[in-house]
Amino acid sequence: MNIFRRLKVTMGAALAVGLASTFAAHADEQFFPLQSYRVGPYAAGGTGFFGGFIDYLNLINIRDGGVNGVKLTWDEGETQYEVERGVEVYARLKSRPGIAAWNPLSVGIAYAMIDRITKDRVPLITINHGRTDSTDGRVFPYVFPLLLNPYSETSGIVNYIASREGGADKLKSKKIVVLYHGSPYGKETIPIYKLLADKYGFELEQIEVPHPGNEQQSQWLSIRRVKPDYVVLRGWGVMNPVALKTAQKVGFPADHIIGNVWSNSEEDVIPAGDAAKGYVAITTQASGAEYPVLQEVIKTVYGANKGNLDDKKRIGSVYHNLGIVNGILNVEAVRIAQAKFGKRTLTGDEVRWGFEHLQLDPARVGALGAKGLFHSINVTWDNHEGDGRVTFQQWDGSKWKVVSDWITPDWASLRPIIEKSSAAYAKEHNIKIRTSGDDQVGQ
Repeated sequence: MNIFRRLKVTMGAALAVGLASTFAAHADEQFFPLQSYRVGPYAAGGTGFFGGFIDYLNLINIRDGGVNGVKLTWDEGETQYEVERGVEVYARLKSRPGIAAWNPLSVGIAYAMIDRITKDRVPLITINHGRTDSTDGRVFPYVFPLLLNPYSETSGIVNYIASREGGADKLKSKKIVVLYHGSPYGKETIPIYKLLADKYGFELEQIEVPHPGNEQQSQWLSIRRVKPDYVVLRGWGVMNPVALKTAQKVGFPADHIIGNVWSNSEEDVIPAGDAAKGYVAITTQASGAEYPVLQEVIKTVYGANKGNLDDKKRIGSVYHNLGIVNGILNVEAVRIAQAKFGKRTLTGDEVRWGFEHLQLDPARVGALGAKGLFHSINVTWDNHEGDGRVTFQQWDGSKWKVVSDWITPDWASLRPIIEKSSAAYAKEHNIKIRTSGDDQVGQ
C-alpha cells in the first residue's frame, strides 16, 4: 500500500480532529494549542508527531485523571507547515486560558513566534529543531530546543563520520556534501558545517534542494561529479525518499548517506524501497513499540478507541515515538512546575519554570516507561536543550537498527558560538542577558 495515500487526510478530517478536542480550558484544565499539519507534503511527519503527542496526553487523562487532577486539553489548527497559517493559528488560539506551551514542529513558524511568545510569557518548544542560539536561556527564556539543536546535531553527525573513519584526524582527506532543504530549517546549519570543515580539514560542498524536493536529478549529478565520501541528507518530507531513489540512480551507496534528525523516519525510507537499504540516520529516540509506555498507549488509549492515528501500524514509528517523547517532556514540565506552584492550572510563565527544571535522569525515564526509548534530559535556566545525546540507526529494509552508542556533541566548541550569536541577538533586540539570580517567575 502506498504510504502517502494511506496518510492522506482531507481538510475536513483535520478540522474534525480539532473539533473533537476540548474547546475551553477551565480552572482544572491545562491547554495545549497545536499548530499541526495533517495535509500537504509534510503530512507524514505531522500526523505521526502530533498523533503521538495527543496519544500521550490522552494516556495521562485516561490512566491518571490528568496531572494531579488537572486535565490536559488541546485544540488543533491546520498549518500545512506554512508560516502564515501557523501565525494565523497562533492568533486564533493565543487567547485561550491555561496555555501550557506551543509545539509547532516547524522552524519557520517557530522563528515567527519568538517575539510573540516572549511578550505573552508562554514557552515555545522546538524539539530537535529551531533557532540554535535559543539554547541559551539567558537570552531566550521562553524558547526550548529540547533534546537537540541544529548545531549539536551537526556536531554529532561529524563525530559519527569520524568514528567510522577511525578518528577525527582521518577527516582531513574526506569530502562531505550536505544536501539541504531550501527552507529556514534546511539553511540553519550552513555556517556550522563550514566551521567544522575548517576545524577538521574535510572538503565541504553544500547543495540546496528547493521545496518540497520532488526533483533532485541535477543535484545528484553534481554529487556524482564531486565524488564525496559521505552525503549528509538534511531533508524533510517527500525530499528524503526522492533523494534516496535518485542516489541509487546515480550509483551513490546508501550506507554513505547520513540522514539528519528529520530524515530518519519510516516515511523517509519505505517509499524509497530497496534504494533505502543500508541508509543511516541520526536520532534522539528509538523506534519500536516494545517500550512500556507504548504498550500502555496501545492498551489504554487505543483499547478505548481514543487513539489519534488512523493507521495503528504506525505506533512505534519514529515520528509517533518522537510525539510520545515530546508528550513526556511537556507533561513532566507541568508536573515539575506544579510541585513548586501548586496542583492547579498553571500560567505559561510557571510552565516555563518547569521546563527550566526539566531534569529526567535514566532512572526517571525508566519510571515513566521509556527506558531505551530516549536517554535522558537535563535542562537548566541557561541551557534549554539538555545534553544533546544522539544515536545512529540503519535501515535494514524492514526496520531501523541502532548502530552506535549514545554520542554527545562537542559542547566546548559549540557553546561559545551559541553565546556569541545569542549575545548579538540580545544587543539587537535590547534584551538584558539573564543571570542565575534572575531565575524567577515574573522577572
